[in-house]
Amino acid sequence: MRVVTFGEVMLRLAPEGFVRLGQAVPGRLEATFGGGELNVAVSIALQGGRSAFLTAVPDNVVTDCLVQEMRKVGVETDLVMRRSSGRFGIYFVETGANQRGGTVTYDREGSSISGCTARDFDWQAAFRDANWFHITGITPAISAGAAEAAIASVQAAKKQGLSVSCDLNFRKKLWKWKPGVSAEALARETMPQLLSHVDLVIANEEDAELALGIHAAATDVKAGTLNVAAYTDVAKQIVGRFANVRKVAITLRESISASHNNWGGLLYDVASGQTVVAPCDASGRYKPYEMRNIVDRVGAGDSFGGALIFALGTEYGLKGGLNSPETALRYAVAASCLKHSILGDFNYASRAEIEALMQGTGSGRVQR
Repeated sequence: MRVVTFGEVMLRLAPEGFVRLGQAVPGRLEATFGGGELNVAVSIALQGGRSAFLTAVPDNVVTDCLVQEMRKVGVETDLVMRRSSGRFGIYFVETGANQRGGTVTYDREGSSISGCTARDFDWQAAFRDANWFHITGITPAISAGAAEAAIASVQAAKKQGLSVSCDLNFRKKLWKWKPGVSAEALARETMPQLLSHVDLVIANEEDAELALGIHAAATDVKAGTLNVAAYTDVAKQIVGRFANVRKVAITLRESISASHNNWGGLLYDVASGQTVVAPCDASGRYKPYEMRNIVDRVGAGDSFGGALIFALGTEYGLKGGLNSPETALRYAVAASCLKHSILGDFNYASRAEIEALMQGTGSGRVQR
């Protein structure tokens, strides 16, 4: 199995702990790398899969550091395209606590990938020896050129016989490249052009509404109230609109506060016509993980997507038998639950740790 992901990587700058930017600047910020599609590639590599990240970045020392970091975590670097124009995007993260939510502030205008178009990428070479291609709704939100490249990427991947997944990942702050058109309207105009070539759609509890106009009944995301059963209908509406889609996965987050969330997921499988949810109690009823001391929720959705792709990809030869819909979902939900305990965008949870949580080992006891 070889998974190729495509998108923008940025430098993540964050104060220590729960310090606010206004307290930390001027002063020290921790610099790491992150970005939806790279986060997915990292999860797959760290769990034992093979992944490569396709991107465009400036030819400078920051990119040297990126390549070094990718090699450290096992992501292939041969698709990192260095350009003489553009810059490295940056985003600033404040970690929320209790009733104060976290914030993300972007400084990415003029980044190298925002100046690219479909013609800048050799899709045939990028997908050589690959079985799976993953993209998110972040890439087409960056610029008109990036949207063109995103659409071309899924078309090329399907033409070359790859399985294709797309995380809707709606980012209101990014969909601004068409003057006079709202973020929601621009996403709803653009995303269907990608989804018509996608096998697996991934979303969170509000993405389908914001990016596609599909609402879950009796749900108020801002109030932290979810009607879990309604998301089966959301999945079926997505499949009804895009007949090529074979599976729809949705993460289910109930936000009691920034520090306390309930977490689970749903997977609708077209072939069987069945919906599975996870985690469940001994009687088989949905019972989400309760996370009461969240360390970092940024990248949690990416860790879900990466683990789900890894699990479903066992059909390509990975050992472990994770690829049934129920097992794959349980694995992805457990992986993304653990991500909430890890600082930074990347999910450093191992496959063994994920499978232990799947089996009910979630006490947090020291392993000696």
